[in-house]
Parts: sequence; structure tokens; C-alpha cells
Amino acid sequence: MPAARKSQVSLVDTKYYHCISRCVRRAFLCGEDPLTGQSYEHRREWVEEKLLLLASIFCIDICAYAVMSNHTHIVMYVDDTKANRLSDKAIVIRWHKLFKGNWLTHKFIVGDELNPSERIMLDDIIEKYRERLASISWFMRVLNEDIARRANKEDGCTGRFWEGRFKSQALLDEAALAACMAYVDLNPIRAKMATTPEASEFTSIKKRIEHAHDGKQPKSLLRFAGNPRQNMPKGLPFELEYYIELVELTGRCIRADKRGHICDAQPILARSQIEPENWLKLTTRFTKVFHGAVGRQQAVTEFCEHLQKKRRPNLANCERLLG
Repeated sequence: MPAARKSQVSLVDTKYYHCISRCVRRAFLCGEDPLTGQSYEHRREWVEEKLLLLASIFCIDICAYAVMSNHTHIVMYVDDTKANRLSDKAIVIRWHKLFKGNWLTHKFIVGDELNPSERIMLDDIIEKYRERLASISWFMRVLNEDIARRANKEDGCTGRFWEGRFKSQALLDEAALAACMAYVDLNPIRAKMATTPEASEFTSIKKRIEHAHDGKQPKSLLRFAGNPRQNMPKGLPFELEYYIELVELTGRCIRADKRGHICDAQPILARSQIEPENWLKLTTRFTKVFHGAVGRQQAVTEFCEHLQKKRRPNLANCERLLG
């Protein structure tokens, strides 16, 4: 049976998670259905717009994403520290952008005086909202329900649009994070939907490259903060320039019509101590090789201990590929 979501998430060990949602019907989520010839390409824009909107409301940052023909990939960073730091009013305002709230939350927002019993009730409500705004499950629920309703309305049908549950993987260290992000960003190239990263529509890598041309980083995505160091600011522990170059070189390796190689001097690979041959396998078969938390042995062991898991999944593959 599928594991409970709370047994797959441990923010003590990592705030980075890879989530995958798949369409349950034969009809395509996006792209063109080869059976009917009908195009659903516009739905990819639905997903991207909703995804980035939710990232501005939830205390969850997007590291990488790819909207494919019948599934989506999202690498996210759960910022529970931010959720705990926000004021009660800020929490309620964010929640009202997603849901209507109730008479008590609206009374609080307009500044009406609350009696002691109402204040106790409100505190309980705000605590739930605060927890949900830093919840992967709630983020994916809001994203998928909105797309499902719009797609079902367009298709003139009812019932499930997505599989019963989304899949999630904990990314326990820098090596796992870099490999998974590259895997996600290169999905369209692997699927022959694009020939280069900058031509990969509805992906994070395309958005990052577009902004990099102007010497900027997109505000809608988690920033690259540079190599790990003391007093590390919030952000991805890589240099943007090296990551884009690494994705480009990896993309050339994946494409059958071009020759390419990964230079041993690439800083992310060198620092993560991943062999180039293993890197290519990681970035083309990430979800086939790993079916749970991903990281080096010690990180996986600690993650399983915190979640009281007796078995350590993926350990042999993590040791073989991540070192």
C-alpha cells in the first residue's frame, strides 16, 4: 500500500522534495492527442501559471519544473521558517487568496474587535492555515484540483483527471538535488519535445536562461545563492552559470544527433563527487532508479530514523551512483 504522506516528509532532514503528478485518463493533459488530433497545448500554460501563482502564496519555493504531455515534475523547497515568521494577519490574507475563509477570519481582517472565545477559535484556525501554507500535500492539492476542474469542464466530463496521489521524493543532499533538478529540466529533451534547454517550453530552465540573458534571476523561482558557505543565504547551493552550463552539456549527451561530454571540471559535479557516467544515468533515469528518498548513505539513514522507518530504500543505488 502507498505510504502515508507524513512518513515521506521530514523537514528536519531536508526541505527539498521532488513531486510528480500523472494524468489518469488516456486523453493527454497537454500537447496533441494522437488518437483524435485535438490539441491541448494551452493546458501547459494553465499548469505553469497556477504553479507560479501558488508559489507566491504558499511558503513553498519552486526550484525546477517541467510540464509534460501527461504529467508534471516539480522540485520544491518548503520554507516552514517563513511560515512560522509570518504574522497572523499575513497568514489569513494569503489563505483568503486561495479560499473564502469564514466569518471569523473576515472579521479579524477588517479589524473588528474579537471577544476572548472568538480569539481562541481564531488562533486555532490560523495555526491550521499556517501549517497548510507550508504543506506539500496542500500545495499539490490546490494545484491539481484547479487544473482537473478546468480540464473536466473543457472535456465535458466528470471524474478523476489525475492519478489518486502525487508521488514525492525527498532530496537529502546537494548531489541528489542537482541530479533531480537537471533530470526535471531535461525532461522535454529526453521526450524529444525540444532540442535545447532554451527551447524547452514550460520549464524552469527556459525561464532561467531567458532571465540570465539580462543578468537576472526570475523572481518566481528559488534563486541560486552560490556555493555553500557560512551564513549561507536562502537559495540553491550552486552557481547559476555552472548549473545552466551543466544542463546544456548533459542535454547534448542525451540527444542522439549530437556529440557532447561532461567536463570533469564542472564545479557541481566535482564538488558533489559524481562520476560523469553516473551523472548521465541520474539525469535520464532518476525516477526509475530511485523510488523514495535520495541521498548519500548517512543522509538516507538519518532520514529513515527520523521517520521511524526500518528499511532504507534506494541505499544500494545511492551508494553506487552518488558515491
